[in-house]
Amino acid sequence: MKVIIVGGVAGGAGTAARLRRNDESAEIIIMERGQYISYANCGLPYYVGGVITDKGALQLQTPERFHQRFGVDVRTESEVLSVNCANKTVTVRHGNQMCEETYDKLVLSPGAAPIRPAIPGIEKNHVFTLRNIPDTYAIYDHMKAEKPRSCAVIGAGFIGLEMAENLAEQGIHVSVVEGASHVMPPIDMDMAHQVHNYIRSKGIRLYLGQICTAMDEDGVILKNGDKVQADMVILSIGVRPDTAFLKNSGIALGTRGEILVNNYMETSQPDVYALGDAVSVRHVVSGEAVLIPLASPANKQGRIVGDNLCGRKRRYEGSQGTSIMKFFDLTVAVTGEKEEVLQARGQSYQKVITTSASQAGYYPGGEMMTVKTLFVPETGRILGCQIVGGKGVDKRIDDMANAVRFGMTCFDLQEMELAYAPPFSSAKDPVNMAGYVIGNVVEGLMKPFYIENLDQIPDTAIRLDVRTPEECAGGMMPGFINIPLDSLRERLDELDAERKVYITCQIGLRGYLAQRILEQHGFRTWNLVGGYRLYDMMQKDLEAMAAVAGMCTECGKEI
Repeated sequence: MKVIIVGGVAGGAGTAARLRRNDESAEIIIMERGQYISYANCGLPYYVGGVITDKGALQLQTPERFHQRFGVDVRTESEVLSVNCANKTVTVRHGNQMCEETYDKLVLSPGAAPIRPAIPGIEKNHVFTLRNIPDTYAIYDHMKAEKPRSCAVIGAGFIGLEMAENLAEQGIHVSVVEGASHVMPPIDMDMAHQVHNYIRSKGIRLYLGQICTAMDEDGVILKNGDKVQADMVILSIGVRPDTAFLKNSGIALGTRGEILVNNYMETSQPDVYALGDAVSVRHVVSGEAVLIPLASPANKQGRIVGDNLCGRKRRYEGSQGTSIMKFFDLTVAVTGEKEEVLQARGQSYQKVITTSASQAGYYPGGEMMTVKTLFVPETGRILGCQIVGGKGVDKRIDDMANAVRFGMTCFDLQEMELAYAPPFSSAKDPVNMAGYVIGNVVEGLMKPFYIENLDQIPDTAIRLDVRTPEECAGGMMPGFINIPLDSLRERLDELDAERKVYITCQIGLRGYLAQRILEQHGFRTWNLVGGYRLYDMMQKDLEAMAAVAGMCTECGKEI
């Protein structure tokens, strides 16, 4: 059996290694357009930032080592230009040489290419994208040679923010420009407020709801006419499947150029498989076809394709987009669906936002994490989760990823027996706490309302803040009165039981306790999810957005 694999890195190299372990007699050829067969593309921003200092550390396997270990014919700088499925051939260009190569089985792992729009004046500045090792070296060498003082990062996804962090760590003044209303597409706006505030706290200028319409040698011009100073530019506005070479192959492609595959990673053409960033796969929550360009799914798919090439018929059960990002000392992690997608699809859901410490409160060094969990209202089945915080976020998102993957409910979260010692967690882990709160909502014990509903509170309703007077002195929501939780029972006569009561506290816990007291005394109540802490984050974010909008386009000072 002769197998040609188009593309290396996680998908292609993983397929080749698994196939060799299955079949010592197979003839395996990897056609890689670049110089490198297997490299740590997730680590590329950290080489730019000086965290990774050894060039060799980025290259996981050389062609020579891969050939020696797996007996694979690795052909670098060999670009597949076209595929002829009828004749079972590929046309390959190596330098100035063109040739045709036959195959028995073909595996497509071309990956995705950064989007580089035709922006007027783009040639006037030093503009870079980051996809591979040569891109990394180009950015690093430019920084060393030219010593830029400022950089505009266009796009605030994972790579964009990781690049912003690493450039700022090198002393470069960084501005981040994002066309959407918030950073990081996998999270929702209510969770982005904390991220926005943290980005600004690191001295990074943040422009939201803005796109770059032009460039010159001094910077980028936004659609509102503002100019952002930049001696260099990083384009990080997304990727698209790198599949132009398949145009006339007969292999079915989607509207975005993605390769369409079935559950066995088979394309529409016989004996042709595809995997990695260039394919669409089934989302485990919605069942819809989605593009999820992540390393972990690509590695799993490589193993499956390596088996299926040998007749094992293993299924790929779908992806859920579990991902995590470090940004200075902040961690942002997601899994499953987000609220914006569920709304667009018209799917019934509910949400809670809980705030928990990473470890026991009495043990020093704990950090708070904000956990947003989406669930089916009737059953409490977990649909997705987003976590923003410090240490311990990685552990909790992995628990939530399993909950999403295996269809668990809030009651399963309550029953999870998770590792506990004071340096690592609390006896009620943040995952357990999310389960308890969701269970209270499902069972009708906690009736929530949200910060986006504040302007919908009836004028006749009572707005009640149950924090301490000292806490309230630091800030309150407009129209709220303060009766501390611990004196609420004694002051019930100050409240009119005929009026609805909307309650807040700092994070939602005391608000729930107040709700239980009031409900059992005949009041109709709603508790603010996330509490004043989330409201305060939102207000600070909105004020900062307004301040940026009021900047003088000439000098950068506030008007």
